[in-house]
Amino acid sequence: MFAPKRFSLPLFAVLLIAAAALLLAVHPARSQVQIDITQGVQEPLPIAVTDFYGVGAEEAQAGVDIAGVISANLSRSGLFRPIDKAAFIQSSAALQNGPTFSEWRVINAQALVSGTVQVQQDGRYRVEFRLFDVINENQMVGLAYFTTPDNWRRVAHKISDLIYQTITGEQGYFDTRIVYIAESGPANARVKRLAIMDQDGANHQYLTDGETLVLTPRFSPSAQEITYLAYYNDRPRVYLLNIDSGRQELLGDFPGMTFAPRFSPDGNRVIMSMAEGGNTEIYTMDLRTRQTQRLTNNPAIDTSPSFSPDGTRVVFESDRGGSQQLYVMSANGGDAQRISFGEGRYASPVWSPRGDLIAFTKLHQGRFFIGVMRPDGSGERILVDAFHVEGPTWAPNGRVLMYFSEQPSGAGGEGRSVKLYTVDLTGSNRWTVPIPQDGSDPAWSPLLP
Repeated sequence: MFAPKRFSLPLFAVLLIAAAALLLAVHPARSQVQIDITQGVQEPLPIAVTDFYGVGAEEAQAGVDIAGVISANLSRSGLFRPIDKAAFIQSSAALQNGPTFSEWRVINAQALVSGTVQVQQDGRYRVEFRLFDVINENQMVGLAYFTTPDNWRRVAHKISDLIYQTITGEQGYFDTRIVYIAESGPANARVKRLAIMDQDGANHQYLTDGETLVLTPRFSPSAQEITYLAYYNDRPRVYLLNIDSGRQELLGDFPGMTFAPRFSPDGNRVIMSMAEGGNTEIYTMDLRTRQTQRLTNNPAIDTSPSFSPDGTRVVFESDRGGSQQLYVMSANGGDAQRISFGEGRYASPVWSPRGDLIAFTKLHQGRFFIGVMRPDGSGERILVDAFHVEGPTWAPNGRVLMYFSEQPSGAGGEGRSVKLYTVDLTGSNRWTVPIPQDGSDPAWSPLLP
């Protein structure tokens, strides 16, 4: 049996400075710097992200690093186009006296991000940032954070989220983590380990040692626990892992095969499918009482359940109609309604955190697709069409999906290469997630507390 490695979430102290110049001040009605992402974005917003100003060498380097992460986050979203710093006319030092807006309009910047880093007497960083509307020549928002030096990346993610939210009106998704299955070794003897990282691939750590096969990791609503499937003596078991303490708990040692455990939105239950006597049904388990409830009762294969964000409904896949399709039922079971009617077989449905869409994998004529549809089955759209793509998982704002894609590798195509990717709801903005080796079955956390 493996022993999970301890992963400790660093303490993060945030302090809102009460000075008038730093108070949250967003005025969408008067601001021209807005992005309506519900209508689709044709051209990314030009934004200038300056290096945060620091007097000493340590502060200056931290300012460069923080600005770099912010710029990269915004660029990956596909909604922003960070302007090359070589085009900047006003320096970070000069910005301490306020922006000269005409110099930013010359380079076509519509929004401007500036900031400072100061080392405090207790060794913490004070990171201040401001977001300006260049067109209307006003400050949109300003905040200051205090944090330990090793936590600067999370400050950058929080600032990125606030910029995203201020300009789009939608919640950001940068201060999040990804848990996934790190894969290595030959195709016929893959080693699979639980791994965790920031959404941009930084702070990568392994949670298990690879001695036991692990599958289907999923975050709890608090982002502090993971449920997953592990094989012990060739027998599948469902576990809970507390990320902060490293404590592992056996959720169930069931008599049959168990698949795809997921948390309910309130975190009090886990939903999963179990195979017994050749029949696969969907069950929930109350994490407080360990009592199980059977939700489906059908001779077909019912699997891959996912709760709606309000916890009242469940989407799942089933071949009860003769082919693999998607169905929606009450969270207490009962009659299920088929929602997928396109060509091909549908699988791995995941309800959006917004509740407006369900993501899925589809197989048709030997090709794989990642797509979305409304909960009633209408409005189906394909976002990704590739050789082999699977495992969609939602960012917490419901605007971006992560998935994995497998491709043949080696001279004769006898090997396999599995990578993680993101795609937004337009289907046009895709990004390769940097990981140290192959990776599959990602799960996106909620925003971190």
